[in-house]
Amino acid sequence: MKVKVDYLVCEANGVCMGLAPEVFDLDDEDQLHVLLPEPPADLSDRVRHAARSCPKAAISLEE
Repeated sequence: MKVKVDYLVCEANGVCMGLAPEVFDLDDEDQLHVLLPEPPADLSDRVRHAARSCPKAAISLEE
């Protein structure tokens, strides 16, 4: 799985970070960072949930 973020759409709401903090992080300037662009299999369910939960649908996953 590969995580992609459309930064033009992302509003840095932090929902993804709350659901998968190992993969997503917000810095002090509210910029989203993908810490693990290819997360391990044991995080895949949480990453999928984070992507589905994004209020702006800014996260996409390549399987």
